[in-house]
Amino acid sequence: MPEEKFNLQKVQTYFEQCASEDDDVLIDPYLEAFRELNKFLSMMGTVFGFICNEIKEKIRILESLRQDQMHGVQFETVRKMMDYETNNGLVNKKGYVSGCRTMQRLHRGLNFIYVFLNQLSGLEDANAKTSDICQQSYNDTLAEFHPWVIRKGAIMAMYSLPSRNEFLEKMCGDVNATLKLLPEMLHVGRGIYDRTHNLYTEYKLHGLP
Repeated sequence: MPEEKFNLQKVQTYFEQCASEDDDVLIDPYLEAFRELNKFLSMMGTVFGFICNEIKEKIRILESLRQDQMHGVQFETVRKMMDYETNNGLVNKKGYVSGCRTMQRLHRGLNFIYVFLNQLSGLEDANAKTSDICQQSYNDTLAEFHPWVIRKGAIMAMYSLPSRNEFLEKMCGDVNATLKLLPEMLHVGRGIYDRTHNLYTEYKLHGLP
């Protein structure tokens, strides 16, 4: 059975569905977008295997909160979730798995994916190696949240990443179609990232460990 490709159009569609009133973000389509984005990360091989596993777990946690019969409605949007958890002292409550903390891990992951794909879309040489921009993107985003041993392993593994066209063909299939789709998907995705980031700023939750 052929490997299912990463679908940029699906990610864009899900992110378009995320935008809610009051600059809020709907959680359900956000998680669907991340399912597809996680497919992208998993196709990079062992480079980000540990991140893929973390994303799967964070999606599972947020889905569980959404499906809770008593409190699921409180996790319909990011703002509702932040209101509910901050007003009820749940963000730092011992033994409680916070949706705000969980979402923050996905938010950080989205920043890395955005920066990397944005750099990738700017590569004009089809044969340019993707390892350098991947390392730079990682160092500028996720690296600060990972211990030294993980950072070292990730950077080393990135040396094996192929050229731009080889990378895009493996991930998405049609290189030219992907390069045409990338700018709009990145624009939409950045808008959702910024909305989420602004909510973390408003609720003073950026410093969650």
